Amino acid sequence: MQEATKKHHIDEEMVTIRLRVHRSNAPKIKEYAKAVELDDNKQTYTIDEVFPEYIGKKSQIAIRAYRYRENLTQKQLAQLTGIPQRHLSEMENGKCVINKEIAKTLAKALNTDYQMFL
Repeated sequence: MQEATKKHHIDEEMVTIRLRVHRSNAPKIKEYAKAVELDDNKQTYTIDEVFPEYIGKKSQIAIRAYRYRENLTQKQLAQLTGIPQRHLSEMENGKCVINKEIAKTLAKALNTDYQMFL
């Protein structure tokens, strides 16, 4: 005879978020998350405050982030776009300028707006 099993309670309002951040930023992010959860808006941080090393690097971060979102390697993205993998690497590392045509090509392959890369 089978026994009835209890279903785990699922809280529809809560989600688990996993972030990979530099160790030095972890306390700020934990503090911010706790403040948000408590609806305590007295102390907030901007993205620039938490990640100062990324100030002015929006386009480079965007390429890598959207590539990860689409689960693509640089080599796979190069095959999709026709942009050499070496150039993609240079763009992600801020060593190569991204023009409008390249931004449009990347946006099409990564399913986003091209202005994210400019």
